[in-house]
Amino acid sequence: MRWTHWQTLILKTPFSDLSFQETLIGGQAFRWSYNEIDQCWQGIWSQSFTQLRLNTEESIECRFPEESEANATESLHQYLLVDTDWSDLTEQLPWRSDPALADAIYAFRGLRLLNQPFAETLLCFLCSATKQIPQIKIMCENMAREIGSEIIPGGPHALPTWEQLSKTSESVLRSLGLGFRAKNIKQTADLIAGSNKILEEIEGLPYKEAKEELIKFPGVGSKIADCTLLFGAQKYQAFPVDTWILKVLKNRYKLEGWSKDQLEHFGRVHLGPLAGYAQQFLFAYERAQR
Repeated sequence: MRWTHWQTLILKTPFSDLSFQETLIGGQAFRWSYNEIDQCWQGIWSQSFTQLRLNTEESIECRFPEESEANATESLHQYLLVDTDWSDLTEQLPWRSDPALADAIYAFRGLRLLNQPFAETLLCFLCSATKQIPQIKIMCENMAREIGSEIIPGGPHALPTWEQLSKTSESVLRSLGLGFRAKNIKQTADLIAGSNKILEEIEGLPYKEAKEELIKFPGVGSKIADCTLLFGAQKYQAFPVDTWILKVLKNRYKLEGWSKDQLEHFGRVHLGPLAGYAQQFLFAYERAQR
């Protein structure tokens, strides 16, 4: 495969080495990996395929396959939200009165949220039930390879569309290692494929209404809905509560015996309209302490 020349991507908020890696492979997205030969990070979303690396000045350098679409750079800009002032958003978080959050922000300076395709984000997090990041990545790659379409000739495959999944049997999905998730994904695919623009409509709703609609899909609980809205719809008030955040709330905020609903409500009230952004700092920091 022939690649374009490396070009510098100007960021309003620079990464650190740690936050760069955490943004790409810390549980927001599942199709990034390190390319040992080229010594860079390689990622796929929608019809985009790119390589990224962080230089010594903490700027990002990027390149694309020569066969990529003409708007590849613009797609990357939107995906990384290059023009968003993440330093300003960080300043709006309540770290001054929250030592746990302050520690997490200090450790992961420059961490940002990705702007992923909404439909793909829902699919990836439907794979996340009871699974860890490496296992989710395998399921996503299996679906892309066997069901998705080539992005460029001889290159990687995109994740399958919901229409492609609807035409795939549950047994085939199970053969790709999806387990019980195959049934939920198949049923959700049938619902989405049979309803014109349903995901576009949900994505455009306010947070609360969008979450209520997502939870109607088979296999979509509160955490999966919040992850989908946070990472795929830029609804930053979403506060996903997973195993790691449960540990944070217990160990650092001393919240024991609370229900999931109560913990989610606490997160949104205590951390404010950017609760999901704060959550990602706390999530990253807790995992780094293991």
